[in-house]
Amino acid sequence: MCIRDSYERFIDENLSRNSNATTGSIYQAVLAAERRGDYLGKTVQVIPHITDEIKRRVERVARDDVDVVITEVGGTVGDIEILPFLEAIRQFRNMVGRDNVCYIHVTLVPFIGPSQEQKTKPTQHSVTELRSRGIQPDLIVARSEAPIEPGLKAKISNLCDIPEDAVINAADARNIYELPLILHDEGLDDVVCDVLRLEGDPDLSYWEQFVEKVEAATTPVRIGLIGKYIELPDAYLSVVESLKHAGFHHGADVQIEWIQSESVEGLLAAGQLDGLDGIVIPGGFGSRGVEGKIAAARYAREEGVPCLGRCLGLQAMTIEVARDGVGRTEANSTECGPTTHHPVIDLMLEQRGIEDKGGTMRLGAYYAVLAPGSQVAEAYGDPVVSERHRHRYEFNERYRKQLEDSGLWCSGTSPDNRLVEFIELPGHPFWVGTQAHPEFKSRPDRPHPLFRELIAAALQRRAQAEPVGGDAATEAPVEAPAASLTS
Repeated sequence: MCIRDSYERFIDENLSRNSNATTGSIYQAVLAAERRGDYLGKTVQVIPHITDEIKRRVERVARDDVDVVITEVGGTVGDIEILPFLEAIRQFRNMVGRDNVCYIHVTLVPFIGPSQEQKTKPTQHSVTELRSRGIQPDLIVARSEAPIEPGLKAKISNLCDIPEDAVINAADARNIYELPLILHDEGLDDVVCDVLRLEGDPDLSYWEQFVEKVEAATTPVRIGLIGKYIELPDAYLSVVESLKHAGFHHGADVQIEWIQSESVEGLLAAGQLDGLDGIVIPGGFGSRGVEGKIAAARYAREEGVPCLGRCLGLQAMTIEVARDGVGRTEANSTECGPTTHHPVIDLMLEQRGIEDKGGTMRLGAYYAVLAPGSQVAEAYGDPVVSERHRHRYEFNERYRKQLEDSGLWCSGTSPDNRLVEFIELPGHPFWVGTQAHPEFKSRPDRPHPLFRELIAAALQRRAQAEPVGGDAATEAPVEAPAASLTS
């Protein structure tokens, strides 16, 4: 029902698990209620039981301190999966009153190359489908590659039975952060406020200043993203956006180098990673490509390249130090090497013996205590922080002393000092790992501290590599001093 972290970035609200609902969770809740006897033996049906549960999910986020609940019904109009959700929101308007619901339909106005024209047929068809389900859109947001041609708004208005000023064009922008300004200029906020009987005059001056800052971020900085799923870039959407946020803060144009982790395994690392200003090692599951992540961590450590690892990234960095610093050449994670003699990354105690793995990971926000004087403590500016987690494997406490004796600093732990949440290497420009997912807390105008400091270190490395009055492209980079590991 909503893509949580995307909304968080724009509305600057920390949402809870209640702000996301999947079809599976809806049906699971209904089946559980039936097993408890909540329906007193009645036949469980899509209508009313599934639709009632959907409506309940919308209602439970409508707290007293909430003025408007934005509910996205994902998918495509006409899909079988979407039908119960459409019926639920149709009922919802009758339940809470017509003045308390505004239906906004986002549709595509495609450009047909051979005929050189924009077509409204998909919009007409989807609106007809919605109306057959009892939903008449109050607004239509027409997505298009270029501004729609004159007269198309009037055509959509006439054929879809909505006022012309309620047809909002969202043409492709130079960057996604321009869209709020574009939608404002198109009058979307005025129409929504009119439908919902809300008063107020939107002030977007702060956002205008922010967009100017985005446009002015032109200093190039190359960041290698060492991923397992780079053929599906959306898998790293929040990581990429967090890097961009940090770039905006520093006036930098972050250029992402998408590097398949399997391509940097073994002796291939140097050739793949040479010339990068910084490295990000993101999360993932399974053993594929992990050796490449470990190789990237080693390269970053040895060459003094700023590096940030999150989730599986921290685990790869830990394995790297265990192998090269401690001398445990067979060190591994039990996820990747179940028979390893040195499981420096292992299942959490509470995860052992679990058979039903869905939804049983360490999920949600957890506190961590940061070591005074550490890079992470200086970055956050706070001795205690809270970050979101989503993992099953953990830094193995049994190896903590060996790893710290070799030079690794466990610079952030759980309040009971049982779980390692952050690691770093003293003396390195920036070689930091976290078990958490900090990307979910980054904001366009307020980058996450770890991404902010990564980009700061990367820019410094790039500046050191550029000779005064010379061409950086023709000069070999100046290597920052690497952090040493003692065995």
